[in-house]
Amino acid sequence: METLEEKVARVVKENVTVVAYDPAWPKLFEQERCHLLTCLPAELINRIEHFGSTAVPGLPAKPIVDMLVEVTSLHDTKQVIAPILEAQGYDYFWRPSFGDTTPPFYAWFIKRDGRGERTHHIHMVEADFEQWDRLLFRDYLIEHPGVAREYGRLKKNFSGAYHNDRVAYTHAKSDFIKGVTEKAKRYYQEKYRPGRSHICRALNCNGRRHLSGCHCKCHGDIDIKARITKQKKKGQYGAGCFFSVRSAINC
Repeated sequence: METLEEKVARVVKENVTVVAYDPAWPKLFEQERCHLLTCLPAELINRIEHFGSTAVPGLPAKPIVDMLVEVTSLHDTKQVIAPILEAQGYDYFWRPSFGDTTPPFYAWFIKRDGRGERTHHIHMVEADFEQWDRLLFRDYLIEHPGVAREYGRLKKNFSGAYHNDRVAYTHAKSDFIKGVTEKAKRYYQEKYRPGRSHICRALNCNGRRHLSGCHCKCHGDIDIKARITKQKKKGQYGAGCFFSVRSAINC
């Protein structure tokens, strides 16, 4: 039986390949989202988001769909969800958020096709994890095609330089991602500050115009995780919305 060390060594040595954008990627996300909602306990799953480069139209990417899943309990994820997905052939890792050992840890799964090629990376975190900031990066690239093109060029260069080293490839991108994420926080904080109107993108709002600061569940409040957690407990923040900052699937 493969040890954890052997499994880690195997997956980090797999090749890094960046390809042209594939319009089929959103469909692959939706198919996997439906699969997870069907096979996993409903009481453990909240939001499911498509993020990463395959979620940005036109952006070159590794042909692997990244998914961010909000779970109600990572303890229960380890005990209940991991065995279900491992039985279906997913690779499972209890992964640090930063570096090799820096907490908080979260559940990470790799799904593969019949040839053994990766098709999906599934990141399972709780509502207050910093991984949700990656949606800011995603949406900023969608709204700023020039920045997306710059990121695409970097990815192609780094994939050539670190073709057989996924860890080095990821580290090489980190400064760019951090810098753009900070810009995105400031951009959306200003764009959706109280008193400014925005077009609601929640699926059940039909594009109605709202004031930032209203009681719409898709209301954009960049500042933070503690507020979102509090709102969820009070029922003020829906199972999710299609708003860019802290979005999910349904409002």
